[in-house]
Amino acid sequence: MNIGRKLGFFTAFILPAWILLGYTLGGWGNFITMLHVFILMPLIDQSVGINTQNIPKEKVKAVSNEFYYRFVTYIWTWFQLAFLLWGIYVVTFGNINTPLEWIGFTLSFALVTGGIGITVAHELGHKKSPLERFYSKLLLMTVCYMHFYIEHNKGHHVHVATPEDPATAHKNETFYAFWVRSVFMGYTHAWKIENDRLRRKGKKPLSLDNSMIWFAVLPILFCAAITFVLSAYAGYFTWQVPVFFFAQSFFAFSLLELVNYVEHYGIQRKEISEGRYERVTPIHSWNASHLISNFFLFQLQRHSDHHANAIKRYQVLDHYDESPQLPAGYPTMIIIALVPPLWFSMMNKRLEKWHSSHDLQAA
Repeated sequence: MNIGRKLGFFTAFILPAWILLGYTLGGWGNFITMLHVFILMPLIDQSVGINTQNIPKEKVKAVSNEFYYRFVTYIWTWFQLAFLLWGIYVVTFGNINTPLEWIGFTLSFALVTGGIGITVAHELGHKKSPLERFYSKLLLMTVCYMHFYIEHNKGHHVHVATPEDPATAHKNETFYAFWVRSVFMGYTHAWKIENDRLRRKGKKPLSLDNSMIWFAVLPILFCAAITFVLSAYAGYFTWQVPVFFFAQSFFAFSLLELVNYVEHYGIQRKEISEGRYERVTPIHSWNASHLISNFFLFQLQRHSDHHANAIKRYQVLDHYDESPQLPAGYPTMIIIALVPPLWFSMMNKRLEKWHSSHDLQAA
């Protein structure tokens, strides 16, 4: 990759810069980040267009092994932790006072911790390195969604595009119905996966060996520790800490579920025998190769290749023409997904065309 593309992956840091500016301006300024993500970025995304270039096969191994790309994700991990602590501090002692400022600051913050942070956690959670997996869990702790580490890797990637996957949206299912199903069924499924893992090893699910117990407790302990320290410092109970921490977490993982909804809406794998499905290929996820939004999202939008080759690092994910293509990048599509009639009118015809070309009925 040339230096321009390498630097492109640092564009994610533009979002926290907007939050800092918005906080400095105060009032409506706290919504600047949202204007950037949902108005400015889609306009730039559409004007710059799609990049279908792939890394030449003979260079894939070398580019995959370049430390630079891991370094960007490592830096983001520690930056997000520090940035979250700053956010907690300013909502407690800074100039976040009115309901308007609280709403703008919290929603904008979730675009960073959810839109970028969970994307980085997703990338790192697929890797074999213990350090990268630790960073993945650390990032997920900051948004109270640590079970995603288990459910995504051992549940979603196994069952994607089948009725067994709560993170695959059905045709004509609204995002709001999908949110309930994916959040609650995904969480309970993660418990089942972890409990089954322990039983296979001859261990009791109700023990400290159960990762789900730790995943449930750690975000609460993290928030409680910060609340205790700041309350001791202030001399009064700093209620702002848990309110902000859990509110930004809620919006962050809801943003993740919006992305899940967009990525897999209505796609189905063929059932080759009862309970068995064709293997996952690049045709089984919606793809978007829009250049600018892919920089911000570490090429998450090349989701078709990710599901076909989950171990591949973000910098070498391929575009496939045969994959079902979204009409726009994620920043545009997730806004459309919030308006079901608009979403259905835009996506159902594309979905039916995909199903008919693969001898399936869009159920």
